[in-house]
Amino acid sequence: MLLSIVTPFYNEEEAIDAFFSRLTGLLAETMPTYDIEFVCVDDGSNDDTLAILQARAINDSRIQVVELARNFGKEAALTAGLWVARGDAVIPIDADLQDPPEMIPEMVRLWAEEGFDVVEAKRVDRRADGFIKRFTAKAFYKFNNAIAAMPIPENTGDFRLMSRQVVDVINSLPERQRFMKGIFAWVGFRRTKVEFVREQRIAGASKWNQWRLWNLALESITSFSTWPLRVWTYLGAGIAGLAFLYGLILIIFTMVGGRDVPGYASLMSAILFMGGVQLIGIGILGEYLGRTYLESKQRPIFIIRGIYAQNGEKPAPSITIKDDIV
Repeated sequence: MLLSIVTPFYNEEEAIDAFFSRLTGLLAETMPTYDIEFVCVDDGSNDDTLAILQARAINDSRIQVVELARNFGKEAALTAGLWVARGDAVIPIDADLQDPPEMIPEMVRLWAEEGFDVVEAKRVDRRADGFIKRFTAKAFYKFNNAIAAMPIPENTGDFRLMSRQVVDVINSLPERQRFMKGIFAWVGFRRTKVEFVREQRIAGASKWNQWRLWNLALESITSFSTWPLRVWTYLGAGIAGLAFLYGLILIIFTMVGGRDVPGYASLMSAILFMGGVQLIGIGILGEYLGRTYLESKQRPIFIIRGIYAQNGEKPAPSITIKDDIV
């Protein structure tokens, strides 16, 4: 049995030594009968991350270093890692080790002995994250799961175990704009979960600021729900109904007792309100139209510059999804 550990790296030079020290010791002690491979995806780092990973690959035959041609983002880097991984089971885990690798033996047991295709790791305590991040994460899960056709398990990130069959299905999906947590939930299969307490980062700082998290949330909502488009039908119908009632009231009052022409302030308020509503609706249409435009170009999700292992550099392989070059 081959177990693949897939990890995207972006400017994580300070965390690499601690990451491998903790994982290699743990896996050697708890799972000596499994073959292990580490698929390390360098997502266009501009520090010494790639050089450190390459040096480790030379000294450790279990390590493959996938160098992307530029920074494509974590979702693309994770996709590249899943595509390269050869394991019977694949476990994505972040380099910062906020998701404790000590959960891996239990995840493997649930897969190997109890037959689960997916073993999700759920965070039951997020005190290691700041208050704003915890609050926004909770709000995102509640809103997204209220409107999405396929809810995302709350407080469940990329850290999980997936069988070979699940990974093959994910790799076969043709979409380019990827929200991996949503895709993990969408494919289904027999799944269970383990719970853990989220830890502090071992080194460095998070690359996810509030703006990037907001964009990721938009990616999730527009990828798995058409509710933001549908709601404008109901909103428009509601506003039209109110306008009709208001117009009817004006007619009645004017016919009965006469009425002055409404003033400038009320007119401008109505115009600005309706203009704002229309612009919001156009913006949401633009989000979906933009996704359609990006998908129609069929550009690759990622570009591999090279794959490095103990025997040196391997040529970058072709990336094929459903016979289309991506």
